[in-house]
Amino acid sequence: METRRVYLDHNATTPLHPEVKKEMIEAMEMFGNPSSMHAFGREAHANIEHARQSVAGFIGAHEDELVFVGSGSEANNTVLSLFACASNLCIPGFKARQTIITSRIEHPCVLETSQCLAHRGTTVKLLDVDRYGRIDIDQLKEYLSDDVGLVSVMTANNEIGTLQDISEIGRLAHENGSLMHTDAVQAFGKMPLDVDELGVDFLTMSAHKIYGPKGIGALYVRKGTPYCPFIRGGHQEKGRRAGTENTLGIMGLAKAVEMRALEMEDEARRFAAMKEVLVKGIEERIDNALFNGHPELSMPNTVNVSFPGAEGEAILLYLDLAGIAVSTGSACASGSLDPSHVLLATGSSAERAHGSIRISMGRETTMEEIEYVLDVLPGVISRIRSMSTAYIKGEEHVAAK
Repeated sequence: METRRVYLDHNATTPLHPEVKKEMIEAMEMFGNPSSMHAFGREAHANIEHARQSVAGFIGAHEDELVFVGSGSEANNTVLSLFACASNLCIPGFKARQTIITSRIEHPCVLETSQCLAHRGTTVKLLDVDRYGRIDIDQLKEYLSDDVGLVSVMTANNEIGTLQDISEIGRLAHENGSLMHTDAVQAFGKMPLDVDELGVDFLTMSAHKIYGPKGIGALYVRKGTPYCPFIRGGHQEKGRRAGTENTLGIMGLAKAVEMRALEMEDEARRFAAMKEVLVKGIEERIDNALFNGHPELSMPNTVNVSFPGAEGEAILLYLDLAGIAVSTGSACASGSLDPSHVLLATGSSAERAHGSIRISMGRETTMEEIEYVLDVLPGVISRIRSMSTAYIKGEEHVAAK
């Protein structure tokens, strides 16, 4: 009998929306370089500019404030690279502000780039988070000073789904004269976002998290905000990002955004209902299940839970044998044996972090699939725990906060 296949790793990536796939297939014959002046190039350029209008409008921005990039990671690197430019006086008046404030639970592309900049002389201050993954606002106020050039805090955490108060963070940053950036990759297309309401100068987006193609993202840059290209050597994107535009990917992103506008609201309600059933079912059927992330201020499609006495990698593999795809955390960290930096930052023990899995739902997820997970998961946890010589029922040897 064929193994049932249930995909619950949508925070890592999503399948193409059928309408996105259709749009991209129809556009495959359009091969002109958007920079060329002939009809082939003009056709490609016109489609890119139409897509720019659509994506910018979706977040309440002006089309001239949107830069198409290769990924969310590239967008984040572009923002942080301002400080490499500032040290070379590429941005007049910005040299004195050589401090970045970010949080301990950011995506690795922010944390590792910040670390790289620190080796080059930039001061980096990391904000602590509480047990639910919310940043310490009082600590942010303490850290803000005349030398802070940028505050970068993600809107929704990719591992535990916790939401931050970006509007308040942005307000404090601007009162201090600092720029505000948010990595909104996990929130974009899953909840309403308006750049003016959020009060951000930069906002990062990615297509493949919202049923669009991989290899394309976008960066919002508020008009008048200091900016340096991360990739140089061409006039594309009005000199803001060199390299021939990915016309097909850009059109796919725009179509994905169009479909998000139609489906997002109803989908969020459906996610919330399935999440409630999933959390309640785990609590009722599995002893000592410890949920991570904020119980209310979090993405409705994301459940992160730890099972002391059961390694996350083992849980993932056993579920995979049953046709269920989940994650042990961020897909970008899947090759690492280290415990999740996000869970450690919330005060979790290494044991609890190692025993966690992330279940992230998508547009095609059904309540029947959630029930299937609840039928399979208790047996998986019981089997793994029965093989553990360290696990004592109802206890976690290294207590988690």
